[in-house]
Amino acid sequence: MSTDRRSLLSSAVGLGGSLALSSCVARRSLVAPAFQISLAEWSLHRMLHAGELDPRDFAPLARREWDITAVEHVNTFFQDKAEDTAYLDDLRARAEDHGVRSLLIMCDAEGELGDADEAARLKAVENHHRWIRAAHRLGCHSIRVNAAGQGSREEVSKRAADSLHRLASYGDEFGIDVIVENHGGYSSDGQWLAATIRAADHPRAGTLPDFGNFHLGNGVEYDRYKGVEELMPFARGVSAKSHEFDAQGNETRTDYRRMLAIVLAAGYSGFIGVEWEGDGVSEKEGVRLTKALLERVRAERQA
Repeated sequence: MSTDRRSLLSSAVGLGGSLALSSCVARRSLVAPAFQISLAEWSLHRMLHAGELDPRDFAPLARREWDITAVEHVNTFFQDKAEDTAYLDDLRARAEDHGVRSLLIMCDAEGELGDADEAARLKAVENHHRWIRAAHRLGCHSIRVNAAGQGSREEVSKRAADSLHRLASYGDEFGIDVIVENHGGYSSDGQWLAATIRAADHPRAGTLPDFGNFHLGNGVEYDRYKGVEELMPFARGVSAKSHEFDAQGNETRTDYRRMLAIVLAAGYSGFIGVEWEGDGVSEKEGVRLTKALLERVRAERQA
């Protein structure tokens, strides 16, 4: 075989291999990610409480600092602005100017939806109406509420379910879901919360499973993996709680690989929100570490 022919064949084989590799990479790039990553505003609560960050600049910071394009607001950082349309429009405009969308508003300090006092419970339901309207104005899909109250498991569940049905019915007018996070007390019992959502009996009533909020009180912890699995059938969002990382970049309290396997096995492919709550590193570094871990596990699953 001549040298020229050998060189030509070698080049052809090399080109074919390059084209095959390029085709493989191209196909992989077209595969949708297993989930998307958002940022919960609570991750920066120290900065916000200290006045170092204006809530209206939260979304721009998420994009600029971590290239995150979806955010979850917390109502207590703009508690008096729920009906301030100019403020809400500015909040939305600043987010959209940076290519960021608002997913939900986490609502606290508006009363207990399972309150034993009927008047107080109905007032709590009414208090959340303005946040449903605010969420609609911001372009969100949900508000996150709490299912708290006094009494037996059965009593609180019944009252909370009724409140959730009322709220979800109101949310239906604005295209807003009402989702409950496992957030202490009975709500940190996955079985209890799943049963309460079923009892609410409304298509807009759902859950926001949190990797870490399974504290039942008195030092008792509900199994977080079991709890998330029980809540995933109703999930409209997922919160990736983090507190501390080891030298390999793994969260020390939650096995993210195991937890994300549960989330994805439920058929969930929406946003998973970074929610840093530790104090060993700065809030900015905590967010970076949490996002990096989510990205790493996602890449492992799609390899």
